[in-house]
Formats: sequence, structure tokens, C-alpha cells
Amino acid sequence: MNDALIKKLQEIVGAKDVICDHEKLLNYSHDEFPLPAIRRVPEIAIRPHNADEVSRVLKLANEEKVPVTPRGGGTGLCGGCVPVRGGIVLLFEHMNKLLEVDKDNLMVTAEPGVILRDLFARIEQEGLFFPPHPGDETATVGGVIATNAGGARAIKYGTIRNFVRGLEVVLPQGGIIQTGGKIIKNSTGLSLLNLFIGSEGTLGIITKATISILPSPAQTSTLVIPYDTIRDAINTVPEIMKGKVSPLAIEFIEEDAIQVTEKYLGRDWPVKGARAYLVVIVDAGSPEEIDAVSEKIGRICLANKARDVLVADTPAKQKEILDFRSQMYEALKPNMLEDLDIVVPISEIAAHVEAVHEIEREHGLWLPTYGHAGDGNVHTHIMKFGFKGGKPDYTIQKDWEAVYKNVRSLIHEDAKKRGGLISGEHGIGLVKRGYMDAFLGKTQMDLMKGIKAVFDPNGILNPGKII
Repeated sequence: MNDALIKKLQEIVGAKDVICDHEKLLNYSHDEFPLPAIRRVPEIAIRPHNADEVSRVLKLANEEKVPVTPRGGGTGLCGGCVPVRGGIVLLFEHMNKLLEVDKDNLMVTAEPGVILRDLFARIEQEGLFFPPHPGDETATVGGVIATNAGGARAIKYGTIRNFVRGLEVVLPQGGIIQTGGKIIKNSTGLSLLNLFIGSEGTLGIITKATISILPSPAQTSTLVIPYDTIRDAINTVPEIMKGKVSPLAIEFIEEDAIQVTEKYLGRDWPVKGARAYLVVIVDAGSPEEIDAVSEKIGRICLANKARDVLVADTPAKQKEILDFRSQMYEALKPNMLEDLDIVVPISEIAAHVEAVHEIEREHGLWLPTYGHAGDGNVHTHIMKFGFKGGKPDYTIQKDWEAVYKNVRSLIHEDAKKRGGLISGEHGIGLVKRGYMDAFLGKTQMDLMKGIKAVFDPNGILNPGKII
């Protein structure tokens, strides 16, 4: 960066929306990945107001070969928005408008800086529902599309990809294209739309999105089901799926993660004494239907070694349980090294979790694990704390740095042999790219590199990510 280039950028977006102060730029050097080693400070941050300004910024950056890293809410967990080669960080604070709620077509059109919390609140006023629910509601529309985020509700409704119908995208050379639209079906050529979803800002910058929504479910209910072992809990999941019911979510949680969260929140989990739990959320069109579905799931669980079934049938009770689950990450975060995002076939979840705990015992590093049992997404948290005598000792291991990389590799190796992959919803970013070759192979990686070269021949967009 030089003074002449900064002046040109100020002419595009306005001087007050070009940030050069080092202290302020530190805020854009990281995401939520815990270890500071991956942090990089950008040389400048820019807040464009519209797609035209984004276009002009990218055109200039491409001509000068300056790296550009888009940043949403900064809630990622794999360094996806870290500006590893400095350059420009694009912020979307001004591009935060929910442009339209189209009730006739059940679509919303939003700018990339719209925060999920605001999107949920707005459409709920209209009696509408956006099923994907990544864990942090301060994430932005652009960010969750760029990572193809998922969340607990993916079992019934799928990830963000299932709901994105159209995108406005600015290409690295400054061109603006429209892909898709307010349509459900589309066989008009190759799907560029799906290339941009999950591309982590490496192919183009999303400046507007059209997303499908649904009418709000009339009734929901949450079941908490205790088990003596994690295998019993997870083995119940295929039986629920075969029982001709479609839960909104099925989560599995183990006792150690619950105990830490109880201490963090200062309140108790509603069921005591079990080693593992399923949390099942169901939705339906009437109280009678929700009761019938809940009872059926309860019978299946009890027939598969569940100790009991707790039904939270009021909004207040449901919120208490879901808030508790959503705070687990925050409870573990202060002493966490990494939150893994492995995805395996549903039938392999129990064996993978048991393998994780064998690694935990062998290497003496605590590995609390929970996740989305209905879609095979397993979140193992690699902690600094030791693990002795079958439980965490809550003291930081002096050799955690030496053990961390080995433990991480062993967990991924187990996932690979079970037909798994390295990310179900967090994305690849900077942190996971070292595993891409091993999991996908040279042919697939060469294809991805070729696609990147077509869209971004100068390599300015979010360099160092995915490939």
C-alpha cells in the first residue's frame, strides 16, 4: 500500500471509511479461532456502501495486485477472514439492509452485512422462518453463505446452500454478475451460484443475496433424553430416523461438557446422573401432532436404552435448554486450542467419538465432544487441560503444544478411515487447508485450483484460504 493508492480508495468510498489506524486494524487480524499464531494485521480496512464501490475497489486492487479479504461478523473458527497477506480487508457495516421480505414468493433479499439476529427478528414479525441456525447470531448473511454454514437444524432442512436462490457477486476484475433469482428450479447451465456458496470469498464478493424462507412452524417441542453411554445415545439416532419422523434437530452431548457449562452459567442442566444425552427438537402444525411426534420419539428412545425422556413443551423451558446448549462453546472457549468440525456417516459417529476418547486417554489431553447427531457433524474441542483417571484435571498441560498437533492428526485420521471429511459447517479457511490434499486427493485439488485461476487469475481474493 502507498499514499497514492490510499487516496484512490478514499475517493471511492470516502475518507472516513478507509481505516489506516493500526490499533483499529488489530480488530480485523483474527476471527474466533483461539490460537494467536494465525493472526495477521491488514494494511487497510475499507467500508464500501454498495456493489458499485466494491467493484471499483476490486478493479483497483486487481490492477495493483493487492490482496483483498472480505470479512463478515468475524465469528468463524478457522481463520477464514484473516488477511494472511495483509492488503485490504473489506467490511460490510454499511451494506446491512434487509432489502425485501417477499411473502408471496417466500423469499428475502439482503445485503451481505445483515446480521442473522436482525434477519430472524424481522421475518418472525411476518410469521416466517429461516431454518438454518449457525451457533452465533452475530454472524452475517454474507459470511454464512461464503462458508455454507449449517447448525443444528440441518438434519431436516439442510445447510445454507439449500436456501440461497440468487446472488449478486462482484468478480476480482470488477465485473458484477447476477446468478439465480426468485426461482426454485434452475437447470440453466453450470451452477455458478453453488460455486460461490462455500467458496469463502476466494472467487468473488457477495453483495446481495436472495434467500428462501418458510412459514413458521405452529408448534415446537424439545426432548432431553439421558443415556448411560454415548454409544447407546448415538445408536438411537438411526432408529429415530427410521421411525418416519423428521426432527428439526438431534444433538448429542456428554456429561463433561455439561458440567463445565453448569459451572460457567451458574445453573443446572435439567437432567442429572447420565453420561450422555440426546437433545431432540421437533416441529409440527398442531398441539396434537407435536404430542404424537414427541411420544413416538420417546418410545423409540426408551426401547433403545434411554433412562428417561424429559419433554420441554413450553417456549420458556425450550429456551432454557437451547440457551444452555448454545453456551457450551463459550464455557469451553477460554482454555480451548481448537474446535474441530469433522463430519462422518451417521452410523460412524459412536465409533468415532469412542476413538476420540481413546486418544484422550492415551495422550492425556481433554477432548470434550458434542455435535449434531442427525447429520454426523462432530465437534471435538481440543483443550489445554489434562485428562487423568478418566476425567479432566482442569490444569493446563505444560506440553500441550507438542501434544496438540499429534492429537489433531490422529482425530482426523480416524475420521478419514470412516469415510468422513474435515468440515461440515465451519469451512476450511487457513487452519484446515493442510488436510485438503489427504482428504480430497490431487485430482480434486487440481480442479479447485483451476477454478480459482479462472475466476481470480491474479490471486487477490482471500489468498491462502482453502487451497
